[in-house]
Amino acid sequence: MTAFAELMAFQRETEALAQIAGRLGWDQETVMPKGAAEQRGEEMGAIEGVLHARRTDPKIGEWLAAAKAPDAAGARALELIRRGFERNACIPSKLASEIARVTSVSQGIWAEARSRNDVAHFLPTLERVVALKREAGQALAAGGFGGGDAYDALLDDYEPGATGAGIAEMFGRMRPRLVSLRERILGSDRKAKPLSGHFAHDRQVGLARDLATAFGYDWNRGRLDLAVHPFSSGSGNDSRITTRVVETDPFNCIYSTVHEVGHACYELGIDQAHLLTPLGAGVSMGVHESQSRIYENQLGRSRAFASWLFARMRAIFGDMGVADADEFYATVNAVQPGFIRTEADEVHYNLHIMMRFDLERNLIGGKLAVADLEDAWNTRFGADFGVAVDRPAHGMLQDVHWSVGLFGYFPTYTLGNVYAGCLHRALRADVPDLDAHLAEGNAKPATDWLREKVQQFGGLYEPAAVIERACGFTPSEGPLLDYLEAKFSDLYGL
Repeated sequence: MTAFAELMAFQRETEALAQIAGRLGWDQETVMPKGAAEQRGEEMGAIEGVLHARRTDPKIGEWLAAAKAPDAAGARALELIRRGFERNACIPSKLASEIARVTSVSQGIWAEARSRNDVAHFLPTLERVVALKREAGQALAAGGFGGGDAYDALLDDYEPGATGAGIAEMFGRMRPRLVSLRERILGSDRKAKPLSGHFAHDRQVGLARDLATAFGYDWNRGRLDLAVHPFSSGSGNDSRITTRVVETDPFNCIYSTVHEVGHACYELGIDQAHLLTPLGAGVSMGVHESQSRIYENQLGRSRAFASWLFARMRAIFGDMGVADADEFYATVNAVQPGFIRTEADEVHYNLHIMMRFDLERNLIGGKLAVADLEDAWNTRFGADFGVAVDRPAHGMLQDVHWSVGLFGYFPTYTLGNVYAGCLHRALRADVPDLDAHLAEGNAKPATDWLREKVQQFGGLYEPAAVIERACGFTPSEGPLLDYLEAKFSDLYGL
């Protein structure tokens, strides 16, 4: 075997083991008995130790020095393996295992604290998670990642090439237009009617399955389960989704499902030739979020799709307190300040992300102590949204991300929205009859376009290059902001 073939065979086993670790995480969030949490933490730590040893094996360096790529895909695979090898070499094995163990246990502690609205129950664990991730960020920064900045080094793991300064600059350009649009909407005389009625659990789950099918989810390679915080898990030929059900609020289940289907369809849409290789997963979380957000918002909350969804829900649930498809469309897109990021409308959503970005950047940078996080959250939320946080589950305990150490992940949601805005503009130009299909509950033309333009490539290209190739122009926040202003000006008569 050549050095390239030996390296790729070794990498294939590493990727397979990583999928097993991911399946343990899925199990923990869906069906694992509560009493197994401590043991699962040990299991996760053990498998992370094995993975870290493989990812830092000196043989990888030898293979990289000798390997010659047979083609462009092989060259890109070598580039990604080298990047991962150099990053992993910065992190001591003991630290990698401890992060895996602590964040596994932390999930259960966070979930319990959230259910009890008890911040104090979670703070000691969060202190430990932040300390470990700060240590990891500093080790990566010392190794040359993130330009020497610990937060940027962590951010680079989710969005290669992005920097905190660059994200902050983009947010600074977006905020004035978002705030101005929000103020004009909230000053409008038009108000959306809320849904009313009872939306039974089993019927919501059935509808969720129908929606996943409408957006092209492959049930032969996936499944739907329930979780406290919806997520998708896995890649290749096993990509699973989760949702949650609130019997007074069906939109929670509906749009969580569509969002996670976007993630899963990306993974399932990658060229099978890349299976269990460095190219066999989404290239970045920003590109990943572009898929979930365009499915959820530009498609799932479009007037055309909402008309189909209204008829479907009327048939399942009966009267919902809205008279027709137009009223339902307004309800689906109602703009109002709210506590929960995952339930936020398109106008407020990015303001939620901007707040979390600033807070987590300060946590990793040592400018904000974990003990002061709740006060900082509540103060910032009141300033940004004009509403006082009423309980921790609506505040700093609402998101799972920090409990599992995902520092640097939050800004990729807005970057995903920005990419989705660009993709939506190009999609509409290429598929002019899209609304006719969406009005029939058929998102296949959009899914097919996204698979061809984005999903099939997996990690073959750098994140911004994937979007630019798909759209034919350099990605920026302009198309997203233009879309929001056009959509909500129409809805609210601005």
